Amino acid sequence: MAGELDGRHALVTGGASGIGLECARALAGAGAAVTLVDVSAEAVAARAAELGGGARGIAADVTDEAQVEAAVRAAVEASGPLHAAVNSAGTGTFGKVTDLPADEWRRIIDLNLTGVFLSLKHEALHMADGGSIVNLASLNARQPGIGFAAYCASKAGVEMLTKCAAMDLGPRRVRVNAVAPGLIDTPLTAGLMGTEVERDYLDNIPLGRTGTTGDVAALVLFLASDASAWMTGDLLFVDGGAHTMRYPRMA
Repeated sequence: MAGELDGRHALVTGGASGIGLECARALAGAGAAVTLVDVSAEAVAARAAELGGGARGIAADVTDEAQVEAAVRAAVEASGPLHAAVNSAGTGTFGKVTDLPADEWRRIIDLNLTGVFLSLKHEALHMADGGSIVNLASLNARQPGIGFAAYCASKAGVEMLTKCAAMDLGPRRVRVNAVAPGLIDTPLTAGLMGTEVERDYLDNIPLGRTGTTGDVAALVLFLASDASAWMTGDLLFVDGGAHTMRYPRMA
């Protein structure tokens, strides 16, 4: 899809590593001017420099509305209105409902759900009509897991937020979709690779392999492009078919 996004501006939260960084690479490869947003100023500056092509890095905590607003405004002042945005900032946790501290629940909801809401809100305010917003949900938006109450609830919230935002922004032809990755090999999941947990995942993935960040980025690029011009309010799985089977026992 080289040249598909020529002349367009794309912003990616969580863009300094993992899925967010791979999405930024895909968008830049399609011709977009890319702004990376991440909580680490050093990391986001380094990744933007590696990306080249005029990519910019801006440090911001997506759970802080003032920082999000300032980051989006700075991106637009530097590179013009947004035509695409990818909200990838997020994290995971583990703890059964009887053991999970309330502060940890709030941390996960704040980052994975409120962070997406705040990013989407300010991106939409500065997005050209006809643009596209893609939110990173998860297989766990639909599939529950033991010890994953906070994470699953946050990602289920992302799916419903996506649908409501698609309705709100439809009159401007701004599309809002979400992608639902399964097990993806990233720095966040590195500790699972080669363990019994990964083997249990693989037993429940019809296509028989762990996913890559490139698998997710390819779908995100499709949703950011005009190839998906009549798609909005949807959750698309990129999980090798794992949603058709049972979830592994992480405990």
